[in-house]
Amino acid sequence: MGIQGLARFIDDHGAILTDDQFRNSKLVIDGTYLYHFLYFNSSVDQQHGGDYDDFEDQVCKFFKALRDCGIEPYVIIHGGSDFSDKKFETQLHHVQSRINTANSLSKGLRGSGLLPILIKQVFKQVLSSLKVPFAQCIFEADQEIASLAERWNCPVLSNNSDFYIFDIQAGYLPFSHFKWQNASTQRGSSQRYIPCKRYTTTSFCRYFNINRQLLPVFAAIAGNDYVNLNKMGFPIRWEDKLPMEPNRRPSKFEQITCIPKLLDWLARFQEQQEALDSVPSLIGHGKNNMDSALQALSLSIETYQLQPGCLERFFIKDKAPDPSHLPDHLSVLPDWTLLPLMKGTLSSSIIHILQLRPVIQGVQVEDPSLPSGNNTSRPIRQVVFGLLLGERREVEEYDREGINLTSIYQVCRHAPHAVRLEVFLETLGVSQSTLNGIPPHLGLPVAVTYYWLRHAHLRPDRPFLQALLLGLVYGELCRQRKSQRGFIEEGPVLERLRRLIQRGASNLDKGVAHAYSQWQRCMRDCLDLNQLLCFPLPEPQIACPAATQLYRGTLVHQLVDELRGVVTPDSLLMEDPSSGQLYRAMLEAILNSQETEATGQPDGPSTDSGRKERFNKALSSCKYRDHYIQTTIHLLSYRYRNHYIGTTIHLLSYRYRNHYPTVEL
Repeated sequence: MGIQGLARFIDDHGAILTDDQFRNSKLVIDGTYLYHFLYFNSSVDQQHGGDYDDFEDQVCKFFKALRDCGIEPYVIIHGGSDFSDKKFETQLHHVQSRINTANSLSKGLRGSGLLPILIKQVFKQVLSSLKVPFAQCIFEADQEIASLAERWNCPVLSNNSDFYIFDIQAGYLPFSHFKWQNASTQRGSSQRYIPCKRYTTTSFCRYFNINRQLLPVFAAIAGNDYVNLNKMGFPIRWEDKLPMEPNRRPSKFEQITCIPKLLDWLARFQEQQEALDSVPSLIGHGKNNMDSALQALSLSIETYQLQPGCLERFFIKDKAPDPSHLPDHLSVLPDWTLLPLMKGTLSSSIIHILQLRPVIQGVQVEDPSLPSGNNTSRPIRQVVFGLLLGERREVEEYDREGINLTSIYQVCRHAPHAVRLEVFLETLGVSQSTLNGIPPHLGLPVAVTYYWLRHAHLRPDRPFLQALLLGLVYGELCRQRKSQRGFIEEGPVLERLRRLIQRGASNLDKGVAHAYSQWQRCMRDCLDLNQLLCFPLPEPQIACPAATQLYRGTLVHQLVDELRGVVTPDSLLMEDPSSGQLYRAMLEAILNSQETEATGQPDGPSTDSGRKERFNKALSSCKYRDHYIQTTIHLLSYRYRNHYIGTTIHLLSYRYRNHYPTVEL
């Protein structure tokens, strides 16, 4: 992301960056880049769907290093984006690249840059457990991050080269030079600091003798996520070389060598408008309308102008942005969603859905010859779409077909807890009795596992289910040990399972990867639905201290191999009755529900019509019956209040038409 080649160019001109001993300061952190950086730079497995506890460990170590140095972190996670979708083409390019990486990893080849599907949820949960202040930004995050840093006179930590352009007085700390693992102590003092390099626009502009007001012009002409003149048919015409062929992507070498020429050209100007007026002489007439090129440059320049943001109000007063000050494209967001969105307790995907914008599905390692694992949880997402949009509308999703990215059209706030729980469980086809005897914090994972077992493409066999449940037992044992701060001995079951992990990952079985990819997709979409319904089931902590770890990819893959051989769950659970009891309770709940589904007993009708009747009863009870008017105002009234009274009858009931039909929203 950002300006291609700029980070390397600045590294090659070392005098621009100054050595710093960073300590005793606020720090605004680009959270999305942070979790990318920590995951990809800690050798965490990328082939088996995610070892979230290893990632959690890295996050904890990172923030401990900051606090040991008196650094006060404020983390901003990307959520919304600009409504013009100027970055959309760039996003699609990155998603296709991840599909190619996943395909390589599925063949046992090398590849990197693939995050597991639940990584954002894990990151937010760990931040909450560590009491690190964070916000999920509902605007384009870069401007908000820069604005907050300027307001608080502290630097930004990121790896986004756009921050070389924002005029932040306290500067920018590139992740690549932030040596948090090498925290040191000052001589003659107990004060610790983190060695790093600091960038300021002052040092850059002094080095190249240009006016800092021209930096946004430089970024726009050089090409960023918002505008690329060459792709628009306006190649730069340097006097010493022929213009580049339009629409050809420049090489990294060409990008870097063009930067000094562009800076030399800009040095002759003092004002932005003066430079913009001279752009036609630089890019020639091109094949297209020059006005469109100049307009694109002007819009790109605006993205670097610091405006008053909403983050300070959120962090200090715990308040969402004033709805009356929202940009027009965010007016579709209900007032009550703003604070949960910023707190990260509502998925940022609802912003795109309510704006009727395309939703890009995540990429995982799976069998590319089979349908995408996202298809398995599509009915869950359809319920989310129905809750948000109400009437019949289509939602455009981008997902892989084979190894190509394609576009596919998919056509309760404060209702009583029992009603919201009924809506959630009926979406998954699970009865409330299924969860009897299951610890509350494992209710949602058990319900998701039941749904996955019934709907996964290529139905998982018994070892798949056993391995997944043993993984939950492993997480529960880790939780118990962490809650005692390691003072209890590591029992025999935990010891056996750790030995499997320490063996290292075996050769990838694409069938296993595909099955667990579908499970994680189901888990992600159920977390979104659970949040939207205001948590009728406790939200499971995926990889947090003192919480059950839900999934460790290398472990469950190893367990499937073992269980296909002579190893049995009982042999792994020996000498620990409580672990065996938890495993059997989860297994029996899922298998008994399957039998109930087949026989229709004892939980009432199991036919589609019977389930639909119960589902619609739950749905209608939280709509416009007289005694629920007030709760309904909070439930769905953020929608277009006057028009959807007549559409609520099919708000969710479409799910049961002809057993998951093509969605009609």
